[in-house]
Amino acid sequence: MKVAFVGLGVMGFPMAGHLAKAGHEVAVYNRSPEKAQRWTQTHGGRAAATVGEAALAAEIVFLCVGNDDDVRAVTGEALPAMAAGAIVVDHTTTSAKVAREMAALAQESGRWFVDAPVSGGQAGAENGQLTVMCGGEADAYTRAEPVIAAFAKASRLMGGPGAGQLTKMVNQICIAGVVQGLAEGMHFAKRAGLDPLEVAAAISKGAAQSWQMDNRWATMAQNRFDFGFAVDWMRKDLGLVLDEAQANGAKLDMTALVDGYYAEVQALGGNRWDTSSLVARLEK
Repeated sequence: MKVAFVGLGVMGFPMAGHLAKAGHEVAVYNRSPEKAQRWTQTHGGRAAATVGEAALAAEIVFLCVGNDDDVRAVTGEALPAMAAGAIVVDHTTTSAKVAREMAALAQESGRWFVDAPVSGGQAGAENGQLTVMCGGEADAYTRAEPVIAAFAKASRLMGGPGAGQLTKMVNQICIAGVVQGLAEGMHFAKRAGLDPLEVAAAISKGAAQSWQMDNRWATMAQNRFDFGFAVDWMRKDLGLVLDEAQANGAKLDMTALVDGYYAEVQALGGNRWDTSSLVARLEK
């Protein structure tokens, strides 16, 4: 298909690369042009000077940008340039509100919008193993899903516009609780005089096992946090979660606590540390 990809950060750069590798005709746009040029040097395709130029006659425009306002701006610029009946697939983590707004805006122009936040981090993007949670019209999702499969191990339509973002919020709630539990377990193990790696070997095949334990326990034991999903990003996501909970009446005591703990990590200078750095506030 003729596609465009807007936003070539640590996630978007490899995701767009998988699209090119799958044989799609890919145009890319990034606010810093040198990153778009570097992408074309690596993967071929075409670097565009504007969002509209990238989206010109595209059948699908993928977004992986920063926040709600970025999505509004990019979608507004892309829609008039896209092919009739084309689809915007937004991989940014945003509010459900903006997803619904953009779906309505796209429909007014005879096009479609699918909110499609992802889980799996940079490694998942690089390996083409992301999990994608989608919201939108079923027909649009059915057309987009085989293309999304270029960088996803799993993709599911969760409901109408905004449902993908709401599902991503559940994902972040669950991660926050698991990482805080690991941080406290690590802290306790060290205070108890246990070898953290031996502890992991003993418990990681039982009920305590999780992706976070398998991939973050060893680096937590070494106080290594210079990689992965940044604390700043997690606080942005948890802010979206807590705003939505205030609107729908969900009671998220633990999530609010962990959001506050991440604020403490930021105060330690850990804005760009991996989310597993929750253990740092216990050992400071």
